[in-house]
Amino acid sequence: MSLVTVPFYQKRHRHFDQSYRNIQTRYLLDEYASKKRASTQASSQKSLSQRSSSQRASSQTSLGGTICRVCAKRVSTQEDEEQENRSRYQSLVAAYGEAKRQRFLSELAHLEEDVHLARSQARDKLDKYAIQQMMEDKLAWERHTFEERISRAPEILVRLRSHTVWERMSVKLCFTVQGFPTPVVQWYKDGSLICQAAEPGKYRIESNYGVHTLEINRADFDDTATYSAVATNAHGQVSTNAAVVVRRFRGDEEPFRSVGLPIGLPLSSMIPYTHFDVQFLEKFGVTFRREGETVTLKCTMLVTPDLKRVQPRAEWYRDDVLLKESKWTKMFFGEGQASLSFSHLHKDDEGLYTLRIVSRGGVSDHSAFLFVRDADPLVTGAPGAPMDLQCHDANRDYVIVTWKPPNTTTESPVMGYFVDRCEVGTNNWVQCNDAPVKICKYPVTGLFEGRSYIFRVRAVNSAGISRPSRVSDAVAALDPLDLRRLQAVHLEGEKEIAIYQDDLEGDAQVPGPPTGVHASEISRNYVVLSWEPPTPRGKDPLMYFIEKSVVGSGSWQRVNAQTAVRSPRYAVFDLMEGKSYVFRVLSANRHGLSEPSEITSPIQAQDVTVVPSAPGRVLASRNTKTSVVVQWDRPKHEEDLLGYYVDCCVAGTNLWEPCNHKPIGYNRFVVHGLTTGEQYIFRVKAVNAVGMSENSQESDVIKVQAALTVPSHPYGITLLNCDGHSMTLGWKVPKFSGGSPILGYYLDKREVHHKNWHEVNSSPSKPTILTVDGLTEGSLYEFKIAAVNLAGIGEPSDPSPAYDLTFCEVRDTSLVMLWKAPVYSGSSPVSGYFVDFREEDAGEWITVNQTTTASRYLKVSDLQQGKTYVFRVRAVNANGVGKPSDTSEPVLVEARPGTKEISAGVDEQGNIYLGFDCQEMTDASQFTWCKSYEEISDDERFKIETVGDHSKLYLKNPDKEDLGTYSVSVSDTDGVSSSFVLDPEELERLMALSNEIKNPTIPLKSELAYEIFDKGRVRFWLQAEHLSPDASYRFIINDREVSDSEIHRIKCDKATGIIEMVMDRFSIENEGTYTVQIHDGKAKSQSSLVLIGDAFKTVLEEAEFQRKEFLRKQGPHFAEYLHWDVTEECEVRLVCKVANTKKETVFKWLKDDVLYETETLPNLERGICELLIPKLSKKDHGEYKATLKDDRGQDVSILEIAGKVYDDMILAMSRVCGKSASPLKVLCTPEGIRLQCFMKYFTDEMKVNWCHKDAKISSSEHMRIGGSEEMAWLQICEPTEKDKGKYTFEIFDGKDNHQRSLDLSGQAFDEAFAEFQQFKAAAFAEKNRGRLIGGLPDVVTIMEGKTLNLTCTVFGNPDPEVIWFKNDQDIQLSEHFSVKVEQAKYVSMTIKGVTSEDSGKYSINIKNKYGGEKIDVTVSVYKHGEKIPDMAPPQQAKPKLIPASASAAGQ
Repeated sequence: MSLVTVPFYQKRHRHFDQSYRNIQTRYLLDEYASKKRASTQASSQKSLSQRSSSQRASSQTSLGGTICRVCAKRVSTQEDEEQENRSRYQSLVAAYGEAKRQRFLSELAHLEEDVHLARSQARDKLDKYAIQQMMEDKLAWERHTFEERISRAPEILVRLRSHTVWERMSVKLCFTVQGFPTPVVQWYKDGSLICQAAEPGKYRIESNYGVHTLEINRADFDDTATYSAVATNAHGQVSTNAAVVVRRFRGDEEPFRSVGLPIGLPLSSMIPYTHFDVQFLEKFGVTFRREGETVTLKCTMLVTPDLKRVQPRAEWYRDDVLLKESKWTKMFFGEGQASLSFSHLHKDDEGLYTLRIVSRGGVSDHSAFLFVRDADPLVTGAPGAPMDLQCHDANRDYVIVTWKPPNTTTESPVMGYFVDRCEVGTNNWVQCNDAPVKICKYPVTGLFEGRSYIFRVRAVNSAGISRPSRVSDAVAALDPLDLRRLQAVHLEGEKEIAIYQDDLEGDAQVPGPPTGVHASEISRNYVVLSWEPPTPRGKDPLMYFIEKSVVGSGSWQRVNAQTAVRSPRYAVFDLMEGKSYVFRVLSANRHGLSEPSEITSPIQAQDVTVVPSAPGRVLASRNTKTSVVVQWDRPKHEEDLLGYYVDCCVAGTNLWEPCNHKPIGYNRFVVHGLTTGEQYIFRVKAVNAVGMSENSQESDVIKVQAALTVPSHPYGITLLNCDGHSMTLGWKVPKFSGGSPILGYYLDKREVHHKNWHEVNSSPSKPTILTVDGLTEGSLYEFKIAAVNLAGIGEPSDPSPAYDLTFCEVRDTSLVMLWKAPVYSGSSPVSGYFVDFREEDAGEWITVNQTTTASRYLKVSDLQQGKTYVFRVRAVNANGVGKPSDTSEPVLVEARPGTKEISAGVDEQGNIYLGFDCQEMTDASQFTWCKSYEEISDDERFKIETVGDHSKLYLKNPDKEDLGTYSVSVSDTDGVSSSFVLDPEELERLMALSNEIKNPTIPLKSELAYEIFDKGRVRFWLQAEHLSPDASYRFIINDREVSDSEIHRIKCDKATGIIEMVMDRFSIENEGTYTVQIHDGKAKSQSSLVLIGDAFKTVLEEAEFQRKEFLRKQGPHFAEYLHWDVTEECEVRLVCKVANTKKETVFKWLKDDVLYETETLPNLERGICELLIPKLSKKDHGEYKATLKDDRGQDVSILEIAGKVYDDMILAMSRVCGKSASPLKVLCTPEGIRLQCFMKYFTDEMKVNWCHKDAKISSSEHMRIGGSEEMAWLQICEPTEKDKGKYTFEIFDGKDNHQRSLDLSGQAFDEAFAEFQQFKAAAFAEKNRGRLIGGLPDVVTIMEGKTLNLTCTVFGNPDPEVIWFKNDQDIQLSEHFSVKVEQAKYVSMTIKGVTSEDSGKYSINIKNKYGGEKIDVTVSVYKHGEKIPDMAPPQQAKPKLIPASASAAGQ
């Protein structure tokens, strides 16, 4: 048994010997050889025995001269017998051997015949396979040759042409291209790839028979650009371009724009705004996620100026690498925010993300780190997934795949990796390597030319295999050198053609040898050889064969004998470790094989790159309350370094956790997510393709706490003095010093409405008071103050006040107030505003809003009609509340007469609109529509139509973004304005109304439902109110449409509106959602039925039950299974109904699997079988079966009488007995008074109660409760006066109580009591009267002359009197007759010398004052010698009672 341990990843592999196909032949040959050896051994033993016998005979002959004649005769006789026995034995042996030999020869002949037959069949199969393989190779060669013959690079027949169109017109660009394989066409706008999904409905790209079109719908000015079309296939690439110019109707409104066009157009001037001020309002922070989750990094910002058509550019970077949209990431920029969304995170997404807002005026950016942890492993202890999968050096049949290893801080080290490939368009993953590859690089071979592949990698350690990595980008198996052989040849004029270099080489037949053979990559596991194609190479497709030779051996071995190589690169595996090899390459085509190439220099398979050394000293420094900056020295040996992994550990625990899950390429890292106040230790390890280095030395222990920061802003700024040329300002120190003493303050100034700030003091001022000189008298100034400490200059002071207050929508009790943002917002953006108001002559300000409002407008309500108010606004940012604005002009709160409001509605086409009428309009008046009190200029979402004095605002594509406050104002009027709040409820109402108009629905009488038929068939159906003959419908199951077939039988009755689908076999695969879609003209309807989880299980179980029922009913079966009831006679009846029976059908009753015999056989023709159980009791417990059986099948019905079933039967019997119970009857006994209730059947298990005066009676010595099968009784022992009253007997049947009552009092009690006394006395007399206890027979037979002795035992209290009679006459005592009484108990009569005269009837009277009894004995005497008379065996003599009165009279 081998002791070599098989790796766990190979345990599922089965390895076969190459000769497994001939195993039967080998077995036959082995058997033949063993039989031949056995026969050889037998023949050798036979010859040996013959030689030994002959030797014995010769020896005896030589000794015979010394023996006498008698002895010689005796010896010769013995020898003859022995010789005869020996010859007989040899003949038997020879016969047996001959038979055995014949049998063996026969078996051998059959064996040879079978071997010959097997060989011929194998030869035929091999010949067929060889012919088939030859034909396939020939067809493949011819197919490839044909494709090579018709292959050509793309060629443009009709080029694009330029267009100039008006705005909102459509443009269609067309060109024609040909080539083989069919070229792939991509469209570009100003060098950027056009994506239809990015702007749905904007572009439409089509391709028909080589004609490719790009249609631009409703072109606007932004569509002015240069459009290019690029056609590419395996043999080349061509392109064509054209310009599209979009013009407006009024040229004075057209913005100037510079567009690079291929035609001569006048250059436009510069954009008037060259600088954007970008201020981030909300920023994304450090984010922690797990693989497989989703996340969005988002920043909100304020861009000034806010231009609709000119915006800055947003760029996202990961580790300083520009990102582009992919299937993993989606980007959005607009409406004041920029976001980057990840639909499915991988560790590849970990890194430092930077958002850069780029404009002509500069760059504003923000960065934060995204950490992505490993997902939970499929096997506990398995490593994380590899990452950063890349494909290099792709060629016709191979590609090199590289990746980065996972961090295994908490798992065992990685042993190797498995590489998987999948052809694009399929989901079939194929493992490329049988054994794990040790390094993070692997050449994948065996690819098919022209096909595209994706790859993934899985890591392996001692615990198991990791999850797969993120799949690589698709890579095509094509040789990039093919494009180099494409040359352009100039013809007359400006014409040129593209031809291959092969066409210029002439008619070369056999190719030349390859050149420049060398090892482009050397590893311990493989060597990658590269070479240049031969020159000339010929027009036919080339193949290459590689040969290797161990240095010094002198013999060559072909590496790829089975598979030809089509690209000038090849990875050679299975090289012996420690040996040097040389290589050469041969080229071949259909004409022949070339000479070998030059031999390479000796090459030894070994790892060129080694594991890096450990990083140097690790330093950790404070950063924030939850982060630490870790720095380290680079390792001494950092060949091909992929990056570093950083680990952390809480001091004293030795539990290391990874800080990053993707290698970082720099030697400084900020570790986030730490616990404030905790102490940590850090270490670092370097990573390259070979593996990971040893851990570095651990850092010093560091406590996590914030580093020094700049101080907060000063506050409480006050103007202390002003003399016309200077101002003295005072302020309070900042609330937070940043962890370091404040060194002083810097003060800046500027005149109001100026943008630039000017420094007042070049060096920090320590006191909190400063005089600013050199000011201009009469000018207004703004100041800001910032504190400074060791960390730097802090935030400036609070913002200046807001300004420009205006009013609209003045009503009787409310108005809307608007204002502009502060000129100076301070150190942070304004987060909101407070609005104050007061009456014009009042002194106290009242704040309208208790919380800040982020908008620059506010509706002030609850004002008093007819009064005048003034208002002011205060701005708020992160540093506090700013100064109030100047007081507004007085506003009279009173609505104008005839004021109208905005109305919302839906027109006849289903369009949602807001409408407003203004009767006071003049010719110069205009409607201005606003959303959130900002003028609407978005033509893509809104449309404004004004006719006369009526204006409408249409919502083009209404959705949640359209929620908000809409207002309209009319110019050149006395402040006519109105507003309308579009909330979710109102929008939902309008959209529902619009949808009813645009999309009428088909009313349904019944939604989609199901019903189950016999055989388990399931019918899905619905019914519409009405369907026209042109109506169409679709059945959809799990998002897949099904059509009418044998599996799904679908039909529609348009007269009734019923659409149905019947499924004959409903199985586990049918779980899901069922949908019916109906179209009838413009109207449509849809109904769905969800059968998932418990709902599906219910349908499936019912369908399976119906199917089984159908199969059961094909033979004899029970139409109704076994059930029970109780007859009027209180018998339990088991009943079942049978069906589909015949004469041969056998019906049986069984109890506990034992045949239950019944008096009569059931009549199956009636269809009903019954079994009566009279007087049910616990002995009837058991499992009752009714069975049906014939040649068509059998069926069984089971009913177990036990537990609840038995209890229910008792209750049912109680119901019958309770209804039939007799009235209570009184029976007097010697013990007392007994109350009895007769019924059809009674058992102690029935729930019965006896009550006396409505009090429940429990069984006791005085009152005993019992019963028999016919009645229930209550025995009142020794009744007294207390026992008088009403007695009730009740029996409970589970629902009702059945009662019977009796009033035992008064005369009824007296009569019963008197009768009881009589019975008691009679019982006493009967107990004490004289009686015979035993001893006398009724007949005695005795022989004459014998002595007869009759003995008996008597009893009585007082002692009874005993008298003997013969034939009813007194017996005269004498020596012949004697009577003896002992102890008044034992009585005997003796007749000595019995004669025939003594025959007769003898009687004994036993009596006392309470009575007695008489016993007769017949004595029969026979003579000696006579036959004993035949008489019945003697029995106990029966007494005759003597009443007490008679005995008393006798006494």
